[in-house]
Amino acid sequence: MTDYAIRPIEPRDNAAMARIIRSVMPEFGADGPGFAIHDAEVDTMYEAYARPRSAYFVVERQGTVIGGGGVAPLEGGEEDVCELRKMYFLPEARGIGAGSAMMVRCLDAARAHGFRRCYLETLTGMDAAQALYRRHGFTTLCAPMGGTGHFSCDQFYLREL
Repeated sequence: MTDYAIRPIEPRDNAAMARIIRSVMPEFGADGPGFAIHDAEVDTMYEAYARPRSAYFVVERQGTVIGGGGVAPLEGGEEDVCELRKMYFLPEARGIGAGSAMMVRCLDAARAHGFRRCYLETLTGMDAAQALYRRHGFTTLCAPMGGTGHFSCDQFYLREL
């Protein structure tokens, strides 16, 4: 039994997710140019993921949002490829199974939206995240896909759905 819940993002979650993203990314040195922390959607996650074939979920514990993750079509990518995006957790959300539960929820949403592959970008040093990706069937790629604009990411993964 878990003491957290995963639910679709709501407009009231925008500020919490922006704070989480802006707190977690610098923890891993991902706050310079070419990282998702600078994406326009960071302040409006609900609206950004209300678009077609997109979904975003938050992890809530005792009424507080402590993480989130989502999927959306890969910018500049093939029609059947989505991207796992903005999956970040505060320290209190780590090691409690929320990452695996979020991954399952996101991959299920990707399948429901008709995607056949899921791509993601990350950074050297995000070791726990990379272990999670590999446990869930992602394999490494030698080069990025699509045109995310995240030119500072240096690790790329893909998974068949």
